[in-house]
Amino acid sequence: MSLPHRMTDPVASTAFRTRGSARRGAAALGLAAAMTLAAVTANPAAAGAAAPVEPVFQNGMAQPVFSSNRNDWIREEIWIETPIDSDGDGRGDRVHAEVTRLKETETAGLKSPVVYEASPYYAGGNDVANHDVDHELHEALRPGKGWLNRGGPVRDPAADERLAAAGVDEAAAADAAAGTGPQPAISTSHEANWLPRGFAVVHAESLGSGKSDGCPTTGGRNETIGAKSVVDWLNGRAKAYNAAGTEVHATWTTGKVGMIGTSYNGTLPNAVASTGVEGLEAIVPISAISSWYDYYRANGAVVAPGGYQGEDADVLAEYVYTRADKQICRNVIEDLAKAQDRVTGDYNAFWDERDYMNDVGNVHAATLVAHGLNDWNVKTKHAAQWYEALKARGVPHKIYLHQGGHGGSPSVDVLNRWFTRYLWGYENGVENDPRALVQREDRTLVEYPEWPEPAAADTELNLAPGVGGAAGELTLDRTRQGKPVTETIVDDATKRAQTLADAATSPNRLAYKTETLTGAVRFSGTPRVSLRMSFGRPAANVTALLVDYDQNGKAKIITRGWTDPQNRKSISRTEPVKPGTPYRIDVDLQPHDYVFAAGHRIGVVLLSSDYEYTIRPAPGTQLYLDTTKSTVTLPLVGGAAALTAANG
Repeated sequence: MSLPHRMTDPVASTAFRTRGSARRGAAALGLAAAMTLAAVTANPAAAGAAAPVEPVFQNGMAQPVFSSNRNDWIREEIWIETPIDSDGDGRGDRVHAEVTRLKETETAGLKSPVVYEASPYYAGGNDVANHDVDHELHEALRPGKGWLNRGGPVRDPAADERLAAAGVDEAAAADAAAGTGPQPAISTSHEANWLPRGFAVVHAESLGSGKSDGCPTTGGRNETIGAKSVVDWLNGRAKAYNAAGTEVHATWTTGKVGMIGTSYNGTLPNAVASTGVEGLEAIVPISAISSWYDYYRANGAVVAPGGYQGEDADVLAEYVYTRADKQICRNVIEDLAKAQDRVTGDYNAFWDERDYMNDVGNVHAATLVAHGLNDWNVKTKHAAQWYEALKARGVPHKIYLHQGGHGGSPSVDVLNRWFTRYLWGYENGVENDPRALVQREDRTLVEYPEWPEPAAADTELNLAPGVGGAAGELTLDRTRQGKPVTETIVDDATKRAQTLADAATSPNRLAYKTETLTGAVRFSGTPRVSLRMSFGRPAANVTALLVDYDQNGKAKIITRGWTDPQNRKSISRTEPVKPGTPYRIDVDLQPHDYVFAAGHRIGVVLLSSDYEYTIRPAPGTQLYLDTTKSTVTLPLVGGAAALTAANG
């Protein structure tokens, strides 16, 4: 059965200003507590005035003129047919969904657009064990060597930030599972905001979860088709039935749909949009995945989502496998465990099926991307590469980047302008607004014409070695060429990156710092390191950190990246590493937007294994860096001139 929950939006104090202006005002992008209040105030219908039969628009936004009383709304529980049979029972999978709409759609001929959220989390999650990560790395010269031990920590759904970000109330889910909660009730999220503004709201449970049929496949094609089928039903292209078996038609809607959600719930809008389905006019992917390979891997390395060390696609599928039949999908999940290739970490057909970037050319839905700059669960690469591809293809786009971690929706006002324009079709000029809204380090919101900042230019910095394990220099000046200058890293996966970045000296990391900045320096985009390295063993992790060192030398890790040297030529192919042979190792760090303050120093820290993210082999592997042939590239706003001025 499906389990109910209520959406809990994040609350944070914020102010708003345009770039170059001191103008502030929380109204432009206040966060959810204030927004929810705004959604139910000044409502003539709620106050007893004559109920309208058409939406009302003011200041470019749909106004809350319809009833906010849930007793005035119509609720329907349905099962929507899909053209797939992912559980192999000989029948097409059906998606369990609930519709909430205004009574005026029944009594006054109102046609409503739809705000739609699909999720595998509505029924909660299962207690499942992660993979063990404390073992040696795969070596290409020793084929077949690897570990697939599900002996890692057990995931507790009550402590899962993904469920919290998606709005799942575990207590309510437990009540519903016991039959003591309200039935039916997949979710009530979004209803208070959008029903009074004339929209309908649809919630659907992803295949294999809750009361839906089919099997969970962690981003597989069947999940995309299942979520897409709801859009098809809303546009008369699929059939749906109620619990009595009576066919239900969506005659009350305009057929214009906007998908929204956070985490997995935000990933499904990307997936469905990548099909180009007719009727999906807008999406708001919040902390959303654009390629599942980039969620569980990085450049050939097995790299965990932050906070989920040891999880992989098979674990997540088992976690959300909450339908009543607990056996029918076992073979499917076992196949996931084999196909994901946790041994080599290579990109293969399994991951290619789950890479929505392959089909981004099909997207026509106006896309408002939202992501936390400090989200280490769904890392910023997901938002950046998706947004960049849409921008290049001329799809209507906007991005909201905030200082939080996983989750964090734009304000109701920002969402309202988006949905009003693309679902109601009201010409409010949102397409002419600045494309980027970035919450700065002081929590003010700044509008930029685009993101990454167009004035950012790749700026190459060089490395000069330190002495006795102390930090070396990170400089615009060309370092001495000719004879290699080699520094050594001794891998120790038991030590955390933060500890190594803070250490004044350490054999387990190399650090390089700029001079103390006399002015602020901003970077916007994707930092990169290009390293000339050799290795003492045929397998090693390589990790790079971009660090902000304050006046006291305290390190703040801004972003990081990882690679497997055995995948130095291709993420799809593992090649041997010959100990002692130098190789070119390139690492893209996670995209970011950050201002280094005056009085601080920009730092780069290199290490091998990353305790919180990578496989953790026994300590001792040595890595050798030629500093004369290694560089760091930062997308600095104003380029090298800005850094030179800040070093003045």
